[in-house]
Amino acid sequence: MSATHPPAERAAGLRTTWTGGPPRVDLSVLIPAYNEEQRLVRTLDAVTRYLSDNADRWPTWEIVVADDGSTDATREVVVARRDPRVQLVVGPRNRGKGHALRSGAAVTRGRLLLVTDADLAAPIEELDHLDRALTGGHTAAIGSRAVPGATQDTRQHRLRELLGRAGNALIRRMVVPGLRDTQCGFKLFDGDKARAAFAASRLNGWGIDVEVLHHFHRADWPVAEVPVHWSHQPGSKVRPWDYPRVLADLARIRIRPLGPADLVAGVLFLLMALALYSGRVFDPDHRYLPDSLQDQNQWEWFFAVTADSVAHLRNPLFSDLQGFPEGVNLMANTVMLGLSVPFTPITLLFGPAVSLSLCMTLGLAATAAAWYWLIVKRVVRQRAAAFLGASLAAFAPPMVSHANAHPNFVILFVIPLIIDRTLRLCEGTRVVRDGVILGLMAAYQVFLGEETLLLAAMGMLLFAAAYGLVRWDVVRQSWRPLLQGLAIAASVCLPLICYPLLWQFSGPQSYDSILHGDNAANSPLALLSFAERSLLAGDARRAAALSSNPTEQNAFYGWPLALLAFAITVRLWNRALVRALAFTALGAAALSLGPRIRIPLTDTVLPGPWALLADRPLFESVIESRVALICAPVLGILLAVAVGRLAATRNLGTQYTGLLAVCLALLPLVPAPLKSVDRAEVPAFFAEGTWKGYVREGEALVPVPLPDPGAAEALHWQTAAGLGFRMPGGYFNGPFGDDRTGVYGAPLRYTADLLRTVRYTGVVPVVTAGSREEAARDLAHWKAGVLVLAPQPNDGPLREVVRKLVGRPGKWVDGVWVWDLHEGR
Repeated sequence: MSATHPPAERAAGLRTTWTGGPPRVDLSVLIPAYNEEQRLVRTLDAVTRYLSDNADRWPTWEIVVADDGSTDATREVVVARRDPRVQLVVGPRNRGKGHALRSGAAVTRGRLLLVTDADLAAPIEELDHLDRALTGGHTAAIGSRAVPGATQDTRQHRLRELLGRAGNALIRRMVVPGLRDTQCGFKLFDGDKARAAFAASRLNGWGIDVEVLHHFHRADWPVAEVPVHWSHQPGSKVRPWDYPRVLADLARIRIRPLGPADLVAGVLFLLMALALYSGRVFDPDHRYLPDSLQDQNQWEWFFAVTADSVAHLRNPLFSDLQGFPEGVNLMANTVMLGLSVPFTPITLLFGPAVSLSLCMTLGLAATAAAWYWLIVKRVVRQRAAAFLGASLAAFAPPMVSHANAHPNFVILFVIPLIIDRTLRLCEGTRVVRDGVILGLMAAYQVFLGEETLLLAAMGMLLFAAAYGLVRWDVVRQSWRPLLQGLAIAASVCLPLICYPLLWQFSGPQSYDSILHGDNAANSPLALLSFAERSLLAGDARRAAALSSNPTEQNAFYGWPLALLAFAITVRLWNRALVRALAFTALGAAALSLGPRIRIPLTDTVLPGPWALLADRPLFESVIESRVALICAPVLGILLAVAVGRLAATRNLGTQYTGLLAVCLALLPLVPAPLKSVDRAEVPAFFAEGTWKGYVREGEALVPVPLPDPGAAEALHWQTAAGLGFRMPGGYFNGPFGDDRTGVYGAPLRYTADLLRTVRYTGVVPVVTAGSREEAARDLAHWKAGVLVLAPQPNDGPLREVVRKLVGRPGKWVDGVWVWDLHEGR
């Protein structure tokens, strides 16, 4: 439908009088019409008379008739009014009520917008009731024939009535929970919100009413259902065969197919992930991310050992390939069985380096796509707004920091699905099904990352608390189905994870909690500063001073984004969603400051809210600075809301100013590709299998010094050797002492501690008879078959110490120094 007329129609005197500019009016009445010449005269008379009689209430008004390609004299009826307040929008051909309403709404100027059918089945006098409801804080008031207080003069045909009731039942169940009658053609809207909803609509048929109300429901714009007096009017344009089309429209609203914009967004997310990992993704076997410290070696080992366990039908929850002979509780470490198990074929065929690189690249893109899907479904329909929001959620500075080394904090595609399913529970439509699905999702997320699931739950609780305070009416409607659904989800999830969690907390090499030191919280300055890998504003020295290491830059959102978020919150404060998002971001940021908050540039220390959680089970093992990760999707959604609002405004100056502010806030956060370097070659002793001649069944190969969280290259040698040998030491979380406190790496025995000290100092200590006795006991405990020293800093002092401990010099074999402990036995 077009808002202008073809030349022939203009010559015949038909016109569109509204130009689309100011001034605004108090009320716009929008009437869709198709071949309505018989009923439209009476309707226009009634509406005009009523509005003229109530000039004190609506001093300025307009009537817009949206003609849907009528073939009778509908257009002439409108033009004949010769009243500048009665406008005509013409479509060259019949395309449906939805197209007519969309075109008509686009040219309205009213502060309020009344949509009424041409038959005026609900008398125009009912506008008074709708207007009163709208002034009570709602953004839309719809006339209803199904709520108490509604009355009817004449009823429609019994079959049509039954079909209408069935359709409304489906609509309530599938699209707009809580509304009993969406099809009554008498609705009053906030004008700006209605124009935004109609502009975002896609349906051309009768389903447009439901689609617009679904938009209001998703945008959290309150809708009131008002009883009206109604009478059936003959001549309805809805035919029996139109009902299947309405059902098809409902399916299109509920299940939105991917459009070109969605596919473009997905491709861009993949390209962004490839650009971030460009230094390694094309040659993962020979490239290393130095900012991952030793985590890349650790994660490749996790993928390799999982694939080995699956291939040999071994328990994937435990391994003694490192930490020998005690072993490693893999469930108590972040092995991500939810991905490392499915990736087993790739790991076995191409190696763990390829598998991990592919997993992290695709996983990051999938996470961005999942946030995009959630934002489009629940927040805004503008694809550009959703793309920006999802990009911030997935590629925010703390996410880029973890992209170096922590796939469990990068691959979060299940979290948006969990959020959406929880919101479905609040709708109360299919509680059992949604509860079961939520339980399965939660169980799967446990095998992707328990800490990220805990952080997601914290963020959802913060949001729910804030949203409940501002929308208590929603709480009253949703708390019962939500609790019922959560109970169902728990009953599904717990049996699936019960045994793995029992193994994690009570199995071999389990631990109670893990200590992270006193610098695990964010500084307030970190929240406002820029991360090291920010392309335009990165400050490596400042980022290092405000974080524990390059993989834990958990804040660094930058002060421009903080200012933008504040401005968005102030400007859109009337929206409950915005207030809840702002509270969630502030709450997460405050918690991330730890139990004691040091005020920058002073010696003042204040108690922080994290003190309430620090000693609680589960929370005691959380690195509190990571709570700031919650802010990434929250700020992304807030950004999407703002950009969506900018896209809907008609003021070009506001659009340009707003988009400039968005660009200034986001540009400093654009990440540079992660740093990568050539990987050190695996010594031929491991790569060519020479080690096999030195390690017998049940024995271990002992690297010198033992691998630990500070130097875990031996894990790479082990994976390159096909996990053919066991070794003591390693990089994992395990127990220490009688209280089984969690520590990083194996507890240091005498010999391991001695060799570690020499590696870092280069000083050869005095080796006594007692030292040699301790070394003999340690080697026996480790069931050592061979000691292997690869070239490294301070390898000369290390070789000298080992010579003194063993009593003979090592031999140079295939690129390493070897002490065969079978000699002389």
